[in-house]
Amino acid sequence: MLKRPPVRAGGPHPAPVELNLGERLRQLRTERRLSVRTLAARSGFSPSFVSQVELNHASPSIASLGRLAAALGVTLSDFFQAADTPGPVFARAAHRPRLTSWWSRARIEALSAAGAGNPFQAVLITLSAGGASGRRPQPQSGPRFAVVVEGRVQLTLGEQTHLLAVSDAVTFNGEVPHRWKNADTRPARLLIVSLLFRA
Repeated sequence: MLKRPPVRAGGPHPAPVELNLGERLRQLRTERRLSVRTLAARSGFSPSFVSQVELNHASPSIASLGRLAAALGVTLSDFFQAADTPGPVFARAAHRPRLTSWWSRARIEALSAAGAGNPFQAVLITLSAGGASGRRPQPQSGPRFAVVVEGRVQLTLGEQTHLLAVSDAVTFNGEVPHRWKNADTRPARLLIVSLLFRA
């Protein structure tokens, strides 16, 4: 018999939780005893941009979030969870936490738990029409596996651009500069799994 994990307080179908990115970024930065200027220098952004993100006055692109995470020594999943969670972790579609990047016209949902014991990171990205991960291709550490769940997306990988449709999948080295863009007039969704290399 299939067992469903117990439902937490708040009813069987609580609404998805939109995370406060600015607050979480500031928490991760202060936990690492980094100043705004230090984080800015490590990520290649201006101190004023980092401050604006922490105050929720600026919405970074997906690529910019990745650069901030790398400068902090964390992953995108770490923005969603503050600590390791013992036992199996379920990411129910109806109430998993999410981040919205207004610049990228994207919603990011963590499908895997953050933490040093987890060897991979899985995120579900929904790109609205015209949405893109960044202005230009950017490198990220670790191997990547991605599959298109809905719509069509363009993957610019190095000097080449590839069109991917529903159920198309790709595996590539994240060190190669890459960029995702919605190639349709409807929303596109892709699942991205990254292998993590933690210190």
